Amino acid sequence: MPALRALPPEAAHGLALRAAAFGLLPPARPDGPALEVRVLRQRFRNPVGLAAGFDKQGEAVDGLYKMGFGFVEIGTVTPKPQEGNPRPRVFRLVEDEAVINRYGFNSHGHAAVEHRLRARQETQLRLTGAGMPLGINLGKNKSSTDAAADYVAGVRTLGPLADYLVVNVSSPNTPGLRDLQGKAELRDLLTKVLAERDLLPCERKPAVLVKIAPDLTMQDKQDIASVICELGVDGLIVSNTTVSRPSSLRSRQHTEPGGLSGKPLRELSTQTIREMYSLTRGQVPIIGVGGVSSGRDALEKIRAGASLVQMYTALVYHGPPVVGAVKRELEELLREQGFKNVMEAVGADHQC
Repeated sequence: MPALRALPPEAAHGLALRAAAFGLLPPARPDGPALEVRVLRQRFRNPVGLAAGFDKQGEAVDGLYKMGFGFVEIGTVTPKPQEGNPRPRVFRLVEDEAVINRYGFNSHGHAAVEHRLRARQETQLRLTGAGMPLGINLGKNKSSTDAAADYVAGVRTLGPLADYLVVNVSSPNTPGLRDLQGKAELRDLLTKVLAERDLLPCERKPAVLVKIAPDLTMQDKQDIASVICELGVDGLIVSNTTVSRPSSLRSRQHTEPGGLSGKPLRELSTQTIREMYSLTRGQVPIIGVGGVSSGRDALEKIRAGASLVQMYTALVYHGPPVVGAVKRELEELLREQGFKNVMEAVGADHQC
């Protein structure tokens, strides 16, 4: 957030999280009916969510909803606590309105996050009923030799507390993780995850989504679409950070290893949304993420095929007011372009 930019990035992130946790941010205005989205068996009061990575441990969920998000995704959460990669591990590319991170799934672990969420479970049920669902992003421990067992454990422990679960197989900062996007590996993993989800004792079982990288070949994308449709996975999150470095980057930090997010990712992620929407024939809901900092960016992703969008890096550069600004501009643009609501605009570019 702008005032925190004098601090090192990770310290600023921690302080912003604490401010949200203590409810120190002004409450958002109510949303208009045009912004409501019904997807993933849920009602979303607006399509603008907070991406995973900001509240990794589920420490500030209630304060984050007050900022005006339509949904919040916490995580990534791993089964056992782990420190993640050595610091420094996050870098601002100010000239590019971008961030490079190599956090490496720093996590308090399933048990701590479950305890935290269990303590506010009744609150979340009320929020979900009011159109503010909760997502939980699941990962594997760096030292794990059985990735599927890690994700299955996440479903079992955290599934009853989530409206949707995310199988994150696309962070570039855990060695070997992106290999799980391969066709055979992904089919095996998701078969186990979906079976565990179906066994959950809760009445309303969470949707299961897969978060993919923007750095995939067309064959990779076709394979993922094929597996998603074959197994009946509920949705896709497109996309994670990129390991590519566009030639347009100006910041001297651009050579740091890790995943790049923010403005330079916007077009790449939108193009990946467009392709995955086509490959799944518009039958699989998509959450679009990557470089959203305006209503125009959000609508671009919605028209490309996203039912919902998420943001994170824009908060670093523009602070909490950006959430309301994105929603207001989105509403204006929907009206200007002749859409009654967000849902009418989903995939509109494919109908031309």
